[in-house]
Amino acid sequence: MSKRSEMKQNNQINKIVLAYSGGLDTSVCVAWLKEKYNCQVITFSANVGQGDEELAGVKQKALKSGASKAYVLDLTQEFIEDYMWPTLKAGAKYEGYLLGTAVARPVIAKHLVAIAKAEKADAVAHGCTGKGNDQVRFDLAVKALAPDLTVIAPWRQWEITSRKDALAYAAKHNIPLKFSAEDSYSRDRNLWHLSHEGLDLEDPGQEPKHTKLLKMGVTPQQAPDKSTAITISFTKGIPTAINSQPMPGVEIVKLLNNLGGKNGIGVLDLVENRLVGMKNHGLYETPGGTILYHAHSKLESITLDKDTAHYKQQVALKFGELVYNGLWFTPLRAALSKFVDATQQHVTGEVKLKLYKGNIIDAGVTSPYSLYDPKIASFDDSSMYNQADSIGFINLFGLPIKVQAKMKGEVSDE
Repeated sequence: MSKRSEMKQNNQINKIVLAYSGGLDTSVCVAWLKEKYNCQVITFSANVGQGDEELAGVKQKALKSGASKAYVLDLTQEFIEDYMWPTLKAGAKYEGYLLGTAVARPVIAKHLVAIAKAEKADAVAHGCTGKGNDQVRFDLAVKALAPDLTVIAPWRQWEITSRKDALAYAAKHNIPLKFSAEDSYSRDRNLWHLSHEGLDLEDPGQEPKHTKLLKMGVTPQQAPDKSTAITISFTKGIPTAINSQPMPGVEIVKLLNNLGGKNGIGVLDLVENRLVGMKNHGLYETPGGTILYHAHSKLESITLDKDTAHYKQQVALKFGELVYNGLWFTPLRAALSKFVDATQQHVTGEVKLKLYKGNIIDAGVTSPYSLYDPKIASFDDSSMYNQADSIGFINLFGLPIKVQAKMKGEVSDE
């Protein structure tokens, strides 16, 4: 630790920039930080597509809570195009989770650090708990972008130990909240997804209260009895149009969220292995992202050769782990992205799908770079494929098996 960091740890902090969502955790952070450090607290709220309802009045609320200044920046386009598209192209997941929260953290941290530098702040702060993954993601991003900047996480210091305690602290300090104790699920929302944790979800033995929880869509049982047909166009692995209508990435995700949500697509009930060592039960809504991952994979099935496709599956697993573990700003993640980009040069074409009661049904895929040749694959036309060639291939391919079998036979005869 540098001398500067040691000084800041000794409470010699005059200005802090707080990543502020306006939710329960960060709502109590402003008052606590001012009380603890007797310093200015500047808030930074990132719009990553969580919707007007969550952002409504967030600046005014921060100022009323005691912030000396409040920033609100729209990062939605940057989040989708610079962070979510690379993750989609990689096909990266973590235990089935499409990384909605994890991918948003680096773009938020990047601008948190930028504001701290511009304001000449001594520290940045976040409202992540000491049990979650997000604390690691924010801390590591700050270490990568501003290694001498102090990071303060009140949940790792204060006497508040539960959401119940946080609600009591908010009431004592007259901090207004938009929810009650009965509906204080821990939620994280952005344009890509919405996660739900806490309360009854902490028992994986209980069926989630889907009709109460879901906000981006409906259950498959509630979806229409008629399917919705869509065509998604990709250019070099990036979605560029819906039903032949070109549109920017943000609008594509919005439209697919709407269509997917109405058809009960993208609800994931997951017990995941957190980075900090515990298992956690949560419910994720990712309607548009689920559709895009399915369509992208379908297009790759006809545009990637076997060896590249199989190796890319290994890269996807590692990429997903890096993002989940907060390692976006690392040489390995950057190198993997370059590999992924190289694989996407011919991932261009159209994917037709039908959305029906939670299902994504394939309805055709085409590409000018398709490696699927019907003249070779057809059962009817053998002019491009000499079936007799397979005899020599099988003999050579199976030679190790034959040698092994002969050895066993000879040994057993002795």
